[in-house]
Amino acid sequence: MGYRMQSYKGSCHCKNVQYEVQMSLEGAFECNCSICSKKGTVLAMATPQNFKLISGAEAQTNYQFYKKAIHHTFCKTCGVTSFVKGSDPAGNEMIAINVRCLDGVDIKSMKLGYVDGKSF
Repeated sequence: MGYRMQSYKGSCHCKNVQYEVQMSLEGAFECNCSICSKKGTVLAMATPQNFKLISGAEAQTNYQFYKKAIHHTFCKTCGVTSFVKGSDPAGNEMIAINVRCLDGVDIKSMKLGYVDGKSF
């Protein structure tokens, strides 16, 4: 299945946190780190320039662990992590979008990659 850049809308469960993002789902992956495996997130990368938080900045809280390099933001009301913020290995800011929070995306039809986050 070929992926192309397209616009998506996403939100947490209670819709306090809502955003728009332009991205490709190419390279979407599951991670086996301790937090991703427990939450069941499926992630795809976007740049900050292609991400717009529509609502919910004040509705989120932040959790960091280990090297404290990634900001695991989640809704204070429903607990859903719609996206996380951090940097790639080259130091570029990135936003990892939880694909499960995007409207109209069928994860069962996607071929997902795998990241060994336990090794980081």
